[in-house]
Amino acid sequence: MRINLDHCVIHVSNWERSNAFYQNVLGAEVIPRGNGFAYRLGNAQLNCHGPNVNAAPVAQIPVQPGNSDLCFIWSESIESAIEHLKQHGILVELGPVARFGSKGHGTSVYFRDPDGSLLEFISYKV
Repeated sequence: MRINLDHCVIHVSNWERSNAFYQNVLGAEVIPRGNGFAYRLGNAQLNCHGPNVNAAPVAQIPVQPGNSDLCFIWSESIESAIEHLKQHGILVELGPVARFGSKGHGTSVYFRDPDGSLLEFISYKV
């Protein structure tokens, strides 16, 4: 059996602000979904709880702002990830630091989305 991650859920408090962040900073495809949006990144998707989105009955307690902690693979050097974040005015909270992820040893930087969720870029490039 082979299992891959299909989607996670994040909280969005302002669609316009978050759509711009995920599209411009993470390169996500912004997909209209009901009264809200989802963000497609490669083979995975971030579904969003937010304004005018009713998460019930599946999610009895919707994801709260800042509750998510997500890591994304950065395909280039970690230095280029830092430069990319800097160009978008995004503060690096921690890093670069050694981490162990789905592909083994890598180097990561941590930053926040507009709602305060912790995001990480990990690079496996030496």
